[in-house]
Amino acid sequence: MTSRTTFADGYAFPLDDFQLNAIDALDAGRSVLVAAPTGAGKTVVAEFAVARALDAGRKCFYTTPLKALSNQKFGDLVAAHGRDRVGLLTGDNTINGEAPIVVMTTEVLRNMLYERSDTLTGLQTVVMDEVHYLQDPYRGAVWEEVLIHLPPSVSVVCLSATISNAEEFGEWIGTLRGDTDVVIEEQRPVPLEHHYLVGNRLHPMHVQERGSLVPNPYVVALDREEVRYRSTGRRQGRRPGGRAFVPRREDVVEVLDGAGMLPAIYFVFSRAGCDKSVRWLADSGIRLTTRDESRRIRDLIEERAAWIDDADLAALGFPTFLEAAASGVAAHHAGMLPVFKEVVEELFEAGLIKVVFATETLSLGINMPAKTVVIEDLWKFQGERHELVTPGEYTQLTGRAGRRGIDALGHAVVVYQRQVPFERVAGLAATRTYDLTSSFRPSYNMAVNLVRNYTPEQAHEMLNSSFAQFLADRGVVTLERSRQRDRDALAGYRAQLACDRGNFEEYWELRREAQRLRSDDRRGRTARTDGVRRALGALTPGDVIAVPKSRDGGSLGVVLAVREGRPTVLTDDRSFFRLAAHDFAEPPTALTRIALPRSGSSRSARYRRDVAAALTALHVRPPRNHTAPAVDPEVERRAAALDEEARAHPCHGCPDRGAHERWAERADKLAGQIAGVDRRIRVRTETLARRFDRVLGVLTELGYVDGWTLTDKGRRLTRIYGEGDLLVGEALAAGALEELEPSEIAALVSTVVYEARERTPLPGTLPTARLEDGYERLQRLWRQIRRAEDAHEVQLCRELEPGFAATAHAWAEGAALEAVLAETEMAPGDFVRNCKQLIDLLRQIEDVSDPPVAAGVRAARGSVARGVVGYTGVSLR
Repeated sequence: MTSRTTFADGYAFPLDDFQLNAIDALDAGRSVLVAAPTGAGKTVVAEFAVARALDAGRKCFYTTPLKALSNQKFGDLVAAHGRDRVGLLTGDNTINGEAPIVVMTTEVLRNMLYERSDTLTGLQTVVMDEVHYLQDPYRGAVWEEVLIHLPPSVSVVCLSATISNAEEFGEWIGTLRGDTDVVIEEQRPVPLEHHYLVGNRLHPMHVQERGSLVPNPYVVALDREEVRYRSTGRRQGRRPGGRAFVPRREDVVEVLDGAGMLPAIYFVFSRAGCDKSVRWLADSGIRLTTRDESRRIRDLIEERAAWIDDADLAALGFPTFLEAAASGVAAHHAGMLPVFKEVVEELFEAGLIKVVFATETLSLGINMPAKTVVIEDLWKFQGERHELVTPGEYTQLTGRAGRRGIDALGHAVVVYQRQVPFERVAGLAATRTYDLTSSFRPSYNMAVNLVRNYTPEQAHEMLNSSFAQFLADRGVVTLERSRQRDRDALAGYRAQLACDRGNFEEYWELRREAQRLRSDDRRGRTARTDGVRRALGALTPGDVIAVPKSRDGGSLGVVLAVREGRPTVLTDDRSFFRLAAHDFAEPPTALTRIALPRSGSSRSARYRRDVAAALTALHVRPPRNHTAPAVDPEVERRAAALDEEARAHPCHGCPDRGAHERWAERADKLAGQIAGVDRRIRVRTETLARRFDRVLGVLTELGYVDGWTLTDKGRRLTRIYGEGDLLVGEALAAGALEELEPSEIAALVSTVVYEARERTPLPGTLPTARLEDGYERLQRLWRQIRRAEDAHEVQLCRELEPGFAATAHAWAEGAALEAVLAETEMAPGDFVRNCKQLIDLLRQIEDVSDPPVAAGVRAARGSVARGVVGYTGVSLR
């Protein structure tokens, strides 16, 4: 048996205390959460879990968030234990799946748990690498599903980057899985120095002052002087070194090279910026490699790319990539072909490539430590707008600086920021906060699998045991304390209402009811109809409607989003606001549609300007706005009767009535606040269970669930994963893929899985008449789903996107890579990624379809999985 001592003896370096503590926990049969900086050696704990399972004749699964990371870990474990004892299961590969050690993506394990797979037999431990990925908004829920559904007998090893709420997260794991040790290591294995590069000079970010670190006073003065100069155009006093300026990227590299701070990862938050940087360095003539290193780089790259056709290599810009790499410079981002990214990782790890320009995706798990990390810009696009990177993101990015066993120091270099005060930059480097949150939400696939595997009570218990609910319930404690304080205050207010003339609360209720009747009538609540609600819920982004402004008329507005049946609209004067049913006397209809920009958000002035311009260009007149009567006579009659009754009440003549009324108004306001807290508590308590019930309502309406029993459609849906799961289920039930050619199947299915990322979206042409009919059929099914979702206040099924259909069709028909890339102007990595996602969904559809359809889908999958798309990225080292 592997003991702590014999295991530790197998390493050339002594194990750290945190590693030994985690190993002891596993040896005692407990689960463990290890939170430590990048490069600290968390994987040693995982390696002990693997060795322990092998010694016991049992299994260990090693899960990762990324296929590339799974492939890398597979190679590492094969080198350590031999290929007979290691397997790999990803969407691209199935290798030795019944081996005692199996590396897999987290989604594969989730699917196994739902399917009650026999492969789970004999499982002792699951390693969950990069477990902080569970807050990813798109895929993070899978981690929680795995932790919730794993049998209690299976221990878990959760490896995480440094997070501020590790104890809280560990406590949640303990409530699910029993005894769980939380092992936290905050000390980096290689100390990190932070620098600020102003012009061509490096400055320490902090200095010691009276026993504590403070922002470098010299740089603070430098920064403030530059701000004054930009605002006034005049200098105040002397300062050595001339004006502060942002250095060019080639200048930054030269500074680092001269200071002995290479190799470096240079983070640039755009793919185009990474590629341009490589070209700029090549054009500047910088060469960072020796002749021998250059030869070794060429040999390795040519060996890795030998399987790619010459024509495809030319289309991929291979000669440029090879020349830049030979000089010691390369890019690394999602737009690159996977094989090119992998060879960059291998060459950088070997110390042959000296500078890699990378997007922030490199901070996720891939083993590429560097001596220095450079951050060029602290402003990062966060999906809707540019925001300053958080301290947690800064920590993630700089975590790769410092190679254990090679470097005595790691270096983090921030290039001079014109738009960020230096004190704020220094504060980012000094702060260590990275709270882990949850992105867990019930999906259609999750719902039908819960129905299949559990009773209603068990399903609700599962949802209430999620980390998301755990965090929400913690917040309820604070709300309940606030509510109790307010209730005590409310009792005091009501004590002030005592009146010797009679019951003042009775009198006040008459006044309040009259006011409520008039207020409800004024807001149109009594005039609100189900037709208006349905019409609002049926609107989609891009619809142009008449926006009510007054009794005489309205203006045009374009719908930007619809949430919970309420549209947000933008008018031609660039203002945007949210509308509700009481804003309309009649159901609104879409007068026409305009195409919304693919990028940006309504918060952006440029976005609003472009949309407003398109709206102004329409030759559509808003219809006359028919409004309901200002006052309902019946409501006014009832309110007047209450007023009369109040005037006849004894308290109306009380000389202290004014004071009593003021206390009554305070009491009403506080009671409203308490009611709001009550609602927040109800919303937070069993939030996910109630959301699950709404999802279940959609599935029941569309025929997937009957009571607590799955129909044939529901059983099929249990094996379809992803955002388009329900639409795929409806398409298969409607026979939408029948009588289509394989290339047409590939094109049609791409409209479900494709999500446009290009700044200029692809045109979305459909190359055949059958494909046009099929797409229109899918659109009708989508509208049917959306109506059901609106009725149950759910919004999970996203719209179809036809932008990749023509590309998928051409590729499946055998078009050359050069022609496809030229036509779409799509980055090779984006093209391959879109094809891989399409293949994943086609594989799922094939597995659940009847034989005739399955045969066509299989042919479609094969026609897409060719050439560079068919590359799996598995290496055995």
